[in-house]
Amino acid sequence: MLIVHDPRCAAYGSSLRPEQPARVLRTVPYLKGRHPEWTWFDPRETEVADATLLLAHSPAHLRRLVQKEDFDGDTPALPEIASHARRAVGGALAAAYYAWSHRSPAFSLMRPPGHHAMQDQAMGFCYLNSVAVTALAMQAEMGESSAPRVAVWDFDAHHGNGTQAILRRRPGIFFASVHQYPGYPGTGTEDEDNCRNWPVRPQTPRAQHMAALRESWEAVLAFRPDLILVSAGFDAYAQDPITEMTLEAEDFAELGRWLKAGSIPAAALLEGGYSDDLPALVDAFLTGWEAE
Repeated sequence: MLIVHDPRCAAYGSSLRPEQPARVLRTVPYLKGRHPEWTWFDPRETEVADATLLLAHSPAHLRRLVQKEDFDGDTPALPEIASHARRAVGGALAAAYYAWSHRSPAFSLMRPPGHHAMQDQAMGFCYLNSVAVTALAMQAEMGESSAPRVAVWDFDAHHGNGTQAILRRRPGIFFASVHQYPGYPGTGTEDEDNCRNWPVRPQTPRAQHMAALRESWEAVLAFRPDLILVSAGFDAYAQDPITEMTLEAEDFAELGRWLKAGSIPAAALLEGGYSDDLPALVDAFLTGWEAE
């Protein structure tokens, strides 16, 4: 298991917001203590070129990111936030490239998250859409020898509205999202072209939620992707403070086991998850993924 992590991703924000530095500051030592054999990679020398970001975002959006004006109440214009967001994209790219080239699991433990970011709009704690950029960049990287197929599997409790908007109608791309509805951002109730959605009502019993996740996973496999990217949000956890869902740690471990059994190169990146139990949830998912 490769963990991609740049400690600078904890150098912004505060404990006053759900998306806070403690999310990674507590998770890093937890994983290192439980899995000393795992490999860690700091991508601080990785520079993400504008040309790569422009695969998913507009030039106007890149200019807007450096302006000192809040995007919305959840997405403030924090100091150096454009650099932090670029590094999160770099972490996702590093994890995906490793997974593809080594046929081995990789997890990007970075912040900010990204799956709400639209082509020209930051929102919902997200500034750049790391998974969408990575899907398009990796498709181009793999395209030298074939027509590569990339699937994005999003099990965050919130719909990946930005990912869907960016990847919609892109050839060779498939997007699947299982998320709470009603709930933020209020989208993801219908399928659209190459994007499929499984909305789950608040307080849906675990077994029913897992059945929706299983159906979404089977749809990912049916797409026959060459690479799977996972928007791994852990806010569907029963004790998460900002959602109303019912999953437990063992359910995230099961999602990891599905990835393992799929035998398809895959990389995951941290999206949501705001409970104090986040380190244990990430560990359950990664341990299930790596298990023999």
